[in-house]
Amino acid sequence: MSLILPGMRLAPSRLSRLQFVCRQCLRHQSPKASSRILQPSRPSRRHASTTSTTLITTKRQGLSANFFSTSATVQFNATTSTATHASAQQLSRRAFPETTSSKSVAYWLLGSAASVFGIVVFGGLTRLTESGLSITEWKPVTGFLPPLTQQDWESEFEKYRASPEFKMLNSQMDLAEFKKIYFMEWSHRLWGRFIGLSFVVPTAYFIARRRVSAPMAWNLVGISSLIGFQGFIGWWMVKSGLKDDLFAPGSHPRVSQYRLTAHLATAFVCYSWMLLAGLSILRTRRLLANPADSMKLVEALKHPAMVPFRRSVAALTALVFTTVLSGALVAGLDAGLIYNEFPKMGLGLAPPASELWDKFYSHKEDGSDLWWRNMLENPSLVQLDHRILATTTFFSVLALFAYARRGRVVTVLPKDAHKGVTGVVHLVCLQVALGISTLIYMVPIPLAAAHQAGALALLTGTLVLGQRLRIPKSTLSLIQKKLAAMPK
Repeated sequence: MSLILPGMRLAPSRLSRLQFVCRQCLRHQSPKASSRILQPSRPSRRHASTTSTTLITTKRQGLSANFFSTSATVQFNATTSTATHASAQQLSRRAFPETTSSKSVAYWLLGSAASVFGIVVFGGLTRLTESGLSITEWKPVTGFLPPLTQQDWESEFEKYRASPEFKMLNSQMDLAEFKKIYFMEWSHRLWGRFIGLSFVVPTAYFIARRRVSAPMAWNLVGISSLIGFQGFIGWWMVKSGLKDDLFAPGSHPRVSQYRLTAHLATAFVCYSWMLLAGLSILRTRRLLANPADSMKLVEALKHPAMVPFRRSVAALTALVFTTVLSGALVAGLDAGLIYNEFPKMGLGLAPPASELWDKFYSHKEDGSDLWWRNMLENPSLVQLDHRILATTTFFSVLALFAYARRGRVVTVLPKDAHKGVTGVVHLVCLQVALGISTLIYMVPIPLAAAHQAGALALLTGTLVLGQRLRIPKSTLSLIQKKLAAMPK
């Protein structure tokens, strides 16, 4: 230790003062050059070391700032992108699909249309069995349950006894027979409630989950409203047969032929709406699956020769619907129970003019309502009108069939449209045979129900044919967009 101490005392005097100054202080001091001439060109080693250290530190500070700034920017961009993506997903869930509706919606619509087809036929059976006036009250909510006890049955039977139909036609009916006609009308009403619930509830679900496009959503809302309106018309029709003042004294108690026609027409419109909506979804999906072939179909349908053919199909559809309405008048007036022969009506093709334009049906002294009241209330003239309309429909279909197989139409008419025309010919031949048979055999229940089903089937054929001849502008726009997006 005695040897080390003298050396430690001499060491501070030999070291430079700069050895005990921190580097942080040296950075803020200006370096001293050995000569003014050599200062710009030859810096000292210590100054060079200090400058280098300063540059490195500055670079590190800049790198550190840029690094953390970039990291924060990336993190912010990632957060913004995630938020934007989530917002886009949320908006996509709220928005209706632009392209087309779900295929399940199409099948549900077609199933609903089939159910309406069935209730139309069953409604005809209810009318033919004279069961429609057996329930004298309208209870939309509680009426879905039939009478469950003997006391309930007695109460319902007592209400029916007060109706004109029981007093004038069924005064000998007992409770067992009443139950048969009651269950016919109750089943018809229950079926109508089922159609309403099975359509309105899925409509709310499909719209809430955005399973349908915006136009289709409006279609579903419109059909739902029409179903509710149809229930009201049904009771409005039944009510007309429960009051003596709505038909002539001593006449057959029946519902108003006007209200019956309105009830049947609404059912046909509801069925047609469901059918076309379902078919449009399937057709749009099929066209978008192969846009190249779809554009060829579009060009074929744009051919000038297709314009008059398309109009002819539309006119034929209107003619079929008008014939259906005249058939409803025939059913409402029981006009099929007279002149049970064809093609004659008595001694000629038409009854005498005095019978066709009977003043008995005029309600005004000047006879200004003679012509239209006879056309809508005179059974003889109503049946003649139906014969004329049915015959016109038959020959119009045959003319359309011949028109589709000649000239330029046969070369541009699509293959499925050719099949549609042939199908309409088969349906109209079957319908004419059923109509003539129903008339000749004095309206037996099986034939009359089949004739009503045939009318709806014929209308279906014309509607399907008309749809095959048109492509909506919205569908065409989707086809063009998909074709433009395809790689060339």
